[in-house]
Amino acid sequence: MSTFVKRLVVGISGASGIIYGVRLLQVLKMSNVETHLVITRAAEKVMEVEGELSLIQIRKLSTRFYSVNDVAAPISSGSFLTDGMVVIPCSTKTLAGIANGFSDNLLLRAADVTVKERRPLILVVRETPLSTIHLRNMLKLANIGVTILPASPAFYHKPTTVNDLVDHIVGKVLDILNIKHELYERWKPECKVFSHK
Repeated sequence: MSTFVKRLVVGISGASGIIYGVRLLQVLKMSNVETHLVITRAAEKVMEVEGELSLIQIRKLSTRFYSVNDVAAPISSGSFLTDGMVVIPCSTKTLAGIANGFSDNLLLRAADVTVKERRPLILVVRETPLSTIHLRNMLKLANIGVTILPASPAFYHKPTTVNDLVDHIVGKVLDILNIKHELYERWKPECKVFSHK
């Protein structure tokens, strides 16, 4: 019998911001969450440019890793029960594939399954500026219940490092998934930031 508190699919696609996906995997591992990871080929290329960890090291952060071409993997079927999926970061190509049901790899198929089974799907879109095409794809998905969570960290908690900014976004993902954490300081009503004095 599993001792994990939740089971999640995590997708890392080829947008800048691999650090978000790595940090989420680290926190989920510490939180005793079973993770099923799939990484696109484009994400592997971005890792070479941005990453401090190798693909092998990132794979080890997950409970189970699948090739993006493994369309027979368990996460390609709705009968494989999960508590949801996060694509972090989510490229606009992956966004478009999910929005239009173009499931030509395992990440897109797993997202398609998550949508059709009405499970939580969170897309941490990492692109700027956004075109009308991007916005239409986001709206199409938001209208069917997908959470669009742009990688737009807050600053009210006075971040001093890049890790503080990353933790804020990862913390917002965890909030939606009802996973307790202390990654960032929450907004306090008594905060004087917006005082009119």
